[in-house]
Formats: sequence, structure tokens, C-alpha cells
Amino acid sequence: MNIAGETVRAVATVGELPYIEEPAAVAPRDARDLSRLFFDRLAVLEEGTAEYQYARNTLIEINLSLVKFAAARYRNRADQMEDIVQVGTIGLIKAIDRFDLSREVEFTTFAVPYILGEIKRHFRDTSWAVHVPRRLQELRVDLAKAAAELAQRLDHTPTASDLAAHMGLSEEEVIEGIVASNGYTAGSIDMPADDAPEQMGNALADRLGELDPGLEGVENVTALKPLLEGLGDRDRQILRMRFGGEMTQSEIGEELGISQMHVSRLLSRILSRLRAGLLAQPAA
Repeated sequence: MNIAGETVRAVATVGELPYIEEPAAVAPRDARDLSRLFFDRLAVLEEGTAEYQYARNTLIEINLSLVKFAAARYRNRADQMEDIVQVGTIGLIKAIDRFDLSREVEFTTFAVPYILGEIKRHFRDTSWAVHVPRRLQELRVDLAKAAAELAQRLDHTPTASDLAAHMGLSEEEVIEGIVASNGYTAGSIDMPADDAPEQMGNALADRLGELDPGLEGVENVTALKPLLEGLGDRDRQILRMRFGGEMTQSEIGEELGISQMHVSRLLSRILSRLRAGLLAQPAA
């Protein structure tokens, strides 16, 4: 077969796809054309089949260069590069699972934001001891720069009102940023508590309550409700049958007069849309 002006010889095939002996060694220019071929086939394959797994795994391997390209901008964090590549690969996999050739968008254009988003999310989740909104994370950096500049100019530690006037913010916003900055690091809950009676556990963790396991379910239902309302009647019916009625894909297909494979594709599309909607929601 001819890819990007070069001939790629397939000594074997998997189903209707060529067998790529070393997918990770495929040049980026060839990977683009191969990706179109594999995505086109993946769209009609039934999930869980050997050919489906081969197509999906090969797409991941031939596009790993995108992860390395995105990770290169973080080369100043060489000690974390292995983790960066791992989370970037998760972003690549998400992009592959959500890509649709009918969008007429190059896969590289579609995938890079997913990869970078996953890497940035990794830094947000691992750099801070307590999760805070992104605007407050960014405000912490701005406050640190402003405080250092004002300390030299004023010859004393700047107050909240000094910082507010310098940064063009209200005092309330500055105070909120200072309080949020305390979440960047945290003490261990296993540290001894000075006021703990001898007969009780002397660590703070021994005196903490437990989280209600039902809270996460309530949050998820609340977040999904407007997204479900935005679906069509048939999509909502499929979700009710699959997750409310616990029907198999074959049973749903018989009920709607469509094939099991069609039900599988519809469910994949619906769930991908819901996931994208949840990810697009602003952090609480």
C-alpha cells in the first residue's frame, strides 16, 4: 500500500487492516495517513473483537509521537517526564476513543488539546495539596510576584490593601487568593495532635469523621441532569433501557429494531457526549 508517497509492505493482515510490525517506529507523516485508514475501519468494527483491539492499539502506538511532541514543552521538568508521558498517553487514548472522521478535522489537531489538557490536569491535581479553582491557582502566582516587587519598593511586607491597589483588585479578591494559597501545601493528618488526651489516638486522623459515600453520587446526578435533558428522546430511551432497565445491547436492539452493533455505536456516542459535557463544566 502507498502511504505519503512511500510504499509500506504488509506481510500480513489483521482482518482487513495491514499488520504493522513496529507501530511506534512509523514516521509522523505516515502515521497521519495510516490513522485515517485505521479510524475508518474502527468505526465499523464491534468493540471487544480482536480486530477492534488491534486497530485501537495500533492507533495509540503510531500516534505516540504526538505525546512526545506535547511533553517536550515540559522538558524543564525532566524528573517528571515519565509521569508526563504517561498522563499524555491517557489524553491520546481519550482522543482516539472520541474522534470521528466525519468531523473533517485532522486527528493531530483534535488530539493535541486532549493530550495537553490531561498533562495540565495532572499538574493541577498533583502540585496542590488541596484542589482549588484554576483562577485562584493563577492568582497565587500573581500575588507572589506582586508581593516580592512591593516588598522591595515599600521595604516592608505588603498588606492586602497594598496588593489590591497594585494589582487592580479588590481586597476581598486578594484575601481569597491568600487563603487559597494555603492549600498549596498541607501538614500530614498523621502528625501528633498536641491537645489529644492520652487515652485517645494522638493523631489528627484518629479524630476525623468519614465522608458520606452517597455525596459523590448526588453530585454526579446533579451534573448530569442538564446534559441528559439536552439529549434526544431516543438517546434518553437507550440510556434508560441500558442503565435503568439493565437490558443488554442485544435486547435493546430487538426493542428498537436495530442491530446490536448499532446499539453499541449509539451508546458509545451518547456516553462520549456526556463525558465531554462533564469535562467541559467549570471546576467547583
